[in-house]
Amino acid sequence: MKKILGLILVCLTAAGAGIEATDWPEFRGKGRLGVWDEAGIVETFPADGLPVLWRTPIKAGFSGPAVANGRVFVTDFDPIEPGEAPPTDAGVLAGALNRFSGMERAHALDEATGEVLWTHQWLTGYGALAFNWAIGPRATPTVDGDRVYVLGAMGNLVCLDVATGRVIWEKDYVEDYGADVPPWGFSGAPLVDGNLLIALVGGADDAKVVAFDKMTGTEMWRALPSTSEPGYSQPIIFTVGGVRQLIIWHPAALSSLDPATGDVYWEEPWRTNLGMSISTPVLSGRRLAVTSFYNGMLMVELDENTPTARLLWKGKSDSEINTDTIHSTVNTPIIQGDFVYGIGSFGEFRALSAATGERVWETQEVTVERARWASGLMVQHGDRVFINNDRGELIMARLSGDGFEEISRTHLIDPTSPPGNRRELETVNWTHPAYANRHIYVRNDQEIVALSAAVDGK
Repeated sequence: MKKILGLILVCLTAAGAGIEATDWPEFRGKGRLGVWDEAGIVETFPADGLPVLWRTPIKAGFSGPAVANGRVFVTDFDPIEPGEAPPTDAGVLAGALNRFSGMERAHALDEATGEVLWTHQWLTGYGALAFNWAIGPRATPTVDGDRVYVLGAMGNLVCLDVATGRVIWEKDYVEDYGADVPPWGFSGAPLVDGNLLIALVGGADDAKVVAFDKMTGTEMWRALPSTSEPGYSQPIIFTVGGVRQLIIWHPAALSSLDPATGDVYWEEPWRTNLGMSISTPVLSGRRLAVTSFYNGMLMVELDENTPTARLLWKGKSDSEINTDTIHSTVNTPIIQGDFVYGIGSFGEFRALSAATGERVWETQEVTVERARWASGLMVQHGDRVFINNDRGELIMARLSGDGFEEISRTHLIDPTSPPGNRRELETVNWTHPAYANRHIYVRNDQEIVALSAAVDGK
């Protein structure tokens, strides 16, 4: 009864405000576009912060939450302490248990109360990661109707029943496809397209990208040779040039595929240093951009009538310090009109000309500290952007060619993750919140929190 009342409360809150509730079923929201289109959102943050609806304890992870049909889905990693035996239902881990061994877990929570409805877990180990201080799953769950698709950092892909957490089917990228675990772990959240689930696998025999039957897990097609690692970017689909194009950004190229068959439409070769293709491709009109920590930004223009593309411009610097365009790490840029906005290698928030890549302005206000990998994750809301920086702050701002205009700033969540380099605050928060049903759902390595962004605070 409590769960039913909670769902009713969520629906009534939206209905009472005269707006349509909007879920956030995958990374960066529906379509992976990073757009929050709900009305009834606060114009400035309250002086004492956004109202907290609930807090639920969880463990380590970099994956953001997904919200759909009255439930919040999130993953984490629960380490096995020395001398502790794994749960009896944990499965078998190849090799001996060590301090990097533990349980990756998928949780379903009640959206209104934060109550854990079910948990599915599997035994894994992070010892093979080159950066094994970065503990926890990376990929946001993808929700599709009565199923949720979850990817662990070591390549465990699981299709679960939304209602019960029952395993419907599962794959192991390493065991099933001969994939090498990337240095930072598998990060590409699987993408639902019709009856397909499209995944960045990095497997042998031209299986960098694999499409599965989303209901059964049967392979439907594979594409692109794994002559480079798969990278850490998210598959995304845009309709341009009269067709739907599956955009895959990997460390060797920016590629466009037919999502129905995996056939290649076009490729723009661009080799990124240390495999750091991380940000999500963004499209505005026919301009498509990606950005990398060492290599800066690449901008192509898609043809209006055919599935082809031409290079507009790209960064000339391969330095993390002497940068020219936008050299992002985990940050995804925004293209608005004639300008591109994004956060660079040391937290510089920059505006570039979308036509030429020329720098228009720069500020350090968003990330505050000029530190390696300083970050902030942006979501567009009307004429505003919401940015959660890695200091645990949420910033509301407007962007234009004239500069950065901060509207309001508030504390969102405590940063808890080690950044791998020295920082003023010593810890960071690199997870993307979910903006759903006039609420913000955000996690760190200790808890997931639901906050109200509604005008009425409910």
